[in-house]
Amino acid sequence: MEKGITALPLHSGSVLSVVDMHTGGEPLRIILSGYPEVKGDTILAKRRYVREHLDHLRKVLMFEPRGHYDMYGALLVRSELAEADLGVLFMHNEGYSTMCGQAVIALGRFAVDYGLIKTPTSPETQINIHCPCGLVKAFTQYSNGKTGAVRFHSVPAFAFATDASVSVPGYGSITVDISYGGALYAFVSAEKDLVDAATAVSDAVKSQGTLYHPVSENLAFLYGTILTDGKDAFSEEPTANVCVFADVCYMGCQVDRSPAGSGVTARIALQYHKGLIGLNQTRSFKSGATGSVYRKTGLLLKETTCGDLRAVMVEVTGHAQYSGVASFIQESDDPQEWRLPSALTP
Repeated sequence: MEKGITALPLHSGSVLSVVDMHTGGEPLRIILSGYPEVKGDTILAKRRYVREHLDHLRKVLMFEPRGHYDMYGALLVRSELAEADLGVLFMHNEGYSTMCGQAVIALGRFAVDYGLIKTPTSPETQINIHCPCGLVKAFTQYSNGKTGAVRFHSVPAFAFATDASVSVPGYGSITVDISYGGALYAFVSAEKDLVDAATAVSDAVKSQGTLYHPVSENLAFLYGTILTDGKDAFSEEPTANVCVFADVCYMGCQVDRSPAGSGVTARIALQYHKGLIGLNQTRSFKSGATGSVYRKTGLLLKETTCGDLRAVMVEVTGHAQYSGVASFIQESDDPQEWRLPSALTP
């Protein structure tokens, strides 16, 4: 038997250790160690700090040659909330998001499996995860030492605007809805996956309207555009989402492989606003990119408020899988912080 490699060779760079998971095909790279101290008294202050002082590490882990332009990351940090079991900052090819449902589902398993919850309980273990958008409660199936599916309760979700007309260069006037599920999304009905069109819609919405969040101005930005199959009326059949996000279009603009957990939340809030779904009704959503399905998702729990806006609480369920563990280095004499895919290199 050949002798395996158990440690990194002698090198000059620091080590970044990660666990890789995926939810419905959407990758998540959970950072275990290697980051310097993340300063800030609040989760949003920590988000600003990593953006301003540690962004080179995001590029190391998200971009080639260690990642790819559709990689997604989660950095665990301390939360200022006494009831939180952990805090998390989300990252991708363009920057730092405020909510990621697929990441919360993965973190629900990870937190139990990696001992962040000291005394897990059966049949479910509750994990309070402090995201930049607020506290999200996750519930992980747990039996005989093994974890399973994860469901989470969203932050208050609301419809921001419906039937808004935006002028999209190259496409003319397009009708969009805008809804919030931990992040703001524009929704467009489409018969096929049109990534370029979704990116153009995002740009048009950002330039032609002013977005608003009733609690925090840090949350008042458009995260991306979700293309749907238009099947918004309640049905037992799964309905499809394709979420296109991130602004670095020369990197490809990211396409979520999963149905997008926060996008599902926002879409349920939008359907409720339009009278298309009622309390305690459940819808299934599938990814228009991969066909993966969040089973028993989109359960509309109750009405609530977000500041001065009418809102709802939504429960989303999914299953995350482990895909690997790794340790990465960037040696001091390596001039490349990241590399473009060859097909995109100018």
